[in-house]
This record gives sequence, C-alpha cells and structure tokens, in this order.
Amino acid sequence: MEVKLKAYLALAFICIVWGTTYLAVRVGVQDFPPFLFMGMRQSMAGILLFAFVIISGKRASLNWSTVRLQIVPGICMITFGNGIVAWAVQYIPSGIAALICSMIPLYVILINLMINRKERPNWQIILGTILGLAGIVLIFRDHLLELKNREYLAGIIITIASCISWAAGTIYTQKNKSASDPILNASIQLFIGGAALLLISTVFEKDTVIPMLSGKALFAWIYLVLFGSVAAFAAYLYALSKLPVALVTAYAYINPLVAVILGFLLLNEQINRYTVLAALVIVCGVYLVNSGYRLQHKS
Repeated sequence: MEVKLKAYLALAFICIVWGTTYLAVRVGVQDFPPFLFMGMRQSMAGILLFAFVIISGKRASLNWSTVRLQIVPGICMITFGNGIVAWAVQYIPSGIAALICSMIPLYVILINLMINRKERPNWQIILGTILGLAGIVLIFRDHLLELKNREYLAGIIITIASCISWAAGTIYTQKNKSASDPILNASIQLFIGGAALLLISTVFEKDTVIPMLSGKALFAWIYLVLFGSVAAFAAYLYALSKLPVALVTAYAYINPLVAVILGFLLLNEQINRYTVLAALVIVCGVYLVNSGYRLQHKS
C-alpha cells in the first residue's frame, strides 16, 4: 500500500473515531461517575503509550525537564479540556458538545492574536469568528427553554470552558516545545491529566456509589482507551508526518458531523434543520478563521 494512501486512511480513521468519542463518553457516564471514568481512561492510555515508548527503546529521554513541560498541557488539555466534558454530556446531547468543541481551532487562533498584540485579524478571521458565534446561537434556537434547566446550562458553560482550556494548553505546547519524542510527551500528558481527574473524583465523587461497570460502559471505556486515545493519536501523528498540516486539521470539521449523526441514530438525540445549519455555519466559520490565519502568516 502506498504511503500517501496509508496517510489518507489514517486521517479518515481520525475523522471517524474522534467523532465517535463523544457518544462513547456519554454512554459510559450514564452508568459510571464521569471524573472516575475519564481518569481511568486517560491514565490507562498514558500507561499503554509509555509501554510502547519503552518497547521502542526511547526511555532514555525521560527526565524531569521533559515531565515538567507536559504538566501544564496535561492539566489543561486532558483534565480540564477533554476530561470535564464527560461531566457535561450527562446533561447535554453529545452532538451539541461536539459542535461546541469544534470551535477549539477558533479559540486557539483568537487567543494567539490576543497574546501577539502586533498581529491584526484580517477579514477572514473576523467573518469566521462571527460565523462561529452565529452557529452557537443557532444551536440553541430550539433549546432556549432548556437553558432554564441549571444542569443543562452548566453543561453548556463547562463545555465552552473546556474548549478554552484545551486551546490554552495547545498554545502553551506550541510556545514551550519539547525536544523529546512526541509519543513520550503524549503518554506523560495523558497520565498526568488522568491522575488529576482521579484526584478530582476523590473530592467530588467520594460519596457516589461506585457501580459495577455495565457491559456497555465497559465496552465504551475499552473503546475510548484503545481507539479514542491510543490508536487515534498514533494515526494522528502518522498523518501529520505524511500530509500537510492544513489537510490533517480537517478532522476538526468532520468530527462534530459524525457525533451529531451518531447521537441521533444511537441515542435518539434531537436533530433538526437548525442543528444541521449550526453545524455547517460553525464548520465554515472555523475554516475561514484557519484560512485567514494561514494567509496572515504567509504574508
């Protein structure tokens, strides 16, 4: 099989698998405390990736300076980025969470622009930001009454906060690059973020009765560990090494569409013309912001 074809298959794998993780998380937290569920998922994924690093003979690069650089992104992206969304999807549809999270690239660019005062947003960035916000408004076009529900509103706010946290962790990683192996870095981030979630679980879920993992929750957990974290991340690294970055980031446009469709088909989550329109508007907005940012940095 040609290298390019393998890379495109890896990209297709990412687009589908990362789009299904929202559904898998929602299935898991229906029967299990969310912070504990995600803490076990991410820490186990970190251990498995680290085992791969050891087998690959790259253990020598593990030292305190390497670990120190992964603490902030591990907390920002894994704990308060990816992790707390599991709490939110108890109260909001997984498709809605995915649509909100699809704006992460937009947050990354906007925060970068705020940090770099010398840069000025061009018309693509401005229009894309407006479209992204318009998409969020469209999401709630038929959900205004639900916003009166405190848990639903909290789920929305937590999801938006998780996106900002992920964006902040991404920017920190870009500005504090590590010379060590990317898979080693990822394993440390996953383990640190997962351990922090387990710590949060001991504080906020200490009085929760821990049930036996049901068959569907166990399947969701195994799927998230092996496919959502380990396999998808390996595919992401492979695709990045063989394809242009701009093409690989297309997964951010496809994931929410996969999540919305699966939520509708498997969990009977509501989907209407406004949900579809919101998805298209957000995707267009994120695409415009990305295009404007790349254009700005070419000039």
